[in-house]
Amino acid sequence: MMYFYAFLIGGAICGLAEIIKDTFKLTVGHMTVLFVCLGSLLDFGGFYDRLIEISGAGAALPITSFGHSLVHASLEKANEIGYIGIFTGIYGKTSAGIAFTILLSVAIALLFKPKR
Repeated sequence: MMYFYAFLIGGAICGLAEIIKDTFKLTVGHMTVLFVCLGSLLDFGGFYDRLIEISGAGAALPITSFGHSLVHASLEKANEIGYIGIFTGIYGKTSAGIAFTILLSVAIALLFKPKR
């Protein structure tokens, strides 16, 4: 049943993205920022955590999960060490993904000739 929920939730997130993109003629950058912010907002009240529990990868793979991870990690660290944790906690859960993205972009830039 989890596969079915993953398909429904992940499909709903991606379908919503397509509807917004086609309706408002937004670029990929605008869509990325919009859905990272949406994932951040859905983290409040534990709503996105419940989505991940229900659908697994259906909610964990879209870009909204990155926004959720940013807010979730910073709030956890803020509860541990105080307000400075808001700024330092962001890197706890997301540093591996950010480092991999930078490494992959450098490798692709070295392998392929970028357009000027």
